[in-house]
Amino acid sequence: MVKQIWLNLPVKDVGKAKAFFAKIGFAFNVEHETDSSACMFVGVSDFVIMLFEEKMFEGFVQSKVSDTQIGSEVLISIDAQSVQEVDEFAAKVREAGGNVFSEPAENQGWMYGCGFADLDGHRWNVLYMDLSKLPKQ
Repeated sequence: MVKQIWLNLPVKDVGKAKAFFAKIGFAFNVEHETDSSACMFVGVSDFVIMLFEEKMFEGFVQSKVSDTQIGSEVLISIDAQSVQEVDEFAAKVREAGGNVFSEPAENQGWMYGCGFADLDGHRWNVLYMDLSKLPKQ
């Protein structure tokens, strides 16, 4: 039985990626850190995202890293607890050097979110969902 799932992301520079994610509020497990990798925790359940230098990542997947400037390999979604939290998160991303490619806005009448790209172009979505406004079928 699967007990845990984690995400592995290739990065050009582990130190710069770690600094970016720390500035937007993510924590790290320094016990699982090397010069070419970092272990990041996301959320209250400490979902693990491993950051690996691209060459190391390519060794794991036995293929080239996707060019995030011309395509997206994944959209990583993070929940927010309020509209204000989405707005604050977008501001932190900008301050840390990320790219907010989709400004905070309402979507479908019951969601509010924004999209951003980290320093390596991986796309993220921060989303507040007001389930009381979810259309009934």
